[in-house]
Amino acid sequence: MSDLNLQRNGFGQLVLTDDAGQAHEGVVPVRAFAVTAPDDGIALVSVDGRELYWIERLADLPEGPRQLVTEELASREFMPEIHRVRHVSSFATPSRWEVETDRGETSFVLKAEDDIRRLTHHTLLIADSHGVHYLIRDRQTLDKGSKRLLDRFL
Repeated sequence: MSDLNLQRNGFGQLVLTDDAGQAHEGVVPVRAFAVTAPDDGIALVSVDGRELYWIERLADLPEGPRQLVTEELASREFMPEIHRVRHVSSFATPSRWEVETDRGETSFVLKAEDDIRRLTHHTLLIADSHGVHYLIRDRQTLDKGSKRLLDRFL
């Protein structure tokens, strides 16, 4: 497919029209590297899971399609980024965590230490008891108290 022909239909779904003129309704953008390279490698996938279009770099798209893809990704993805760990109820699990995120203050229950996964040396992904994932992009940038609390679980 040469140029990206992407728009929204009356139901708010993304519609991709291919070079043959076939419209694919309900197209979903999927990031290949959601944490490490969120704006690189995005597939537009059909409702049956087939890749229809590959976006190498989001920044390379024209303004219209880029905005549609960005809006769709934002509406589908929810991964707050933890900036500070304020309090942990216990160093045994399950424990209640009070944190500050890029979306405000919140608390969650960590069921098991295994729910903290290392993605890279400094990047962590924490899953709460409801399946919400919290990202710590670089634990080295956390304040001293946050690092101390987090280190008890690593």
